[in-house]
Amino acid sequence: MLRKEKIGAQKFIMFLLKNVSVIFCLLCGLDNRFGWSRIRLAPGLWRLTAVALLLYAGSYLLFIPVCNANRFAASIIQVEAGQTVADHGPYRFLRHPLDSISLLLWLSMPLALGSFVALPAVALTTPILVLRLLNEEKILRHELSGYSEYCQRTPWRLIPFVW
Repeated sequence: MLRKEKIGAQKFIMFLLKNVSVIFCLLCGLDNRFGWSRIRLAPGLWRLTAVALLLYAGSYLLFIPVCNANRFAASIIQVEAGQTVADHGPYRFLRHPLDSISLLLWLSMPLALGSFVALPAVALTTPILVLRLLNEEKILRHELSGYSEYCQRTPWRLIPFVW
């Protein structure tokens, strides 16, 4: 359960993500306080919020099969002794299912909180997540035996049939 990145590029990427998270939280709080989203979308906002809450909760349930399929899954990027390529479970379809779930969580959060004002901050998380993913792949190709072959067998990185 290490929390600190050891790789310089990953440290910077996580710095960016943490700062965007702070901006996101501030925007959600200010939106709640001043009611910016409620003023514009009051009648139907509760329906969208309910659907987003279900998506948010469902996204957390998706962590279970991912963690069952990859016992080396972690929040930091490193290759451990004895680590092998996870290529079963959700990893059959996507190379980075944890990042896909994170993207779902990020996209559902502002809607679950009823804040459309925070959507631009969420839009900033997507390229940061992509940077993190590309850097992770570079490290894994170099340090994890069999990862390059796995990439050839599993073409989708983040979103099935898209990228």
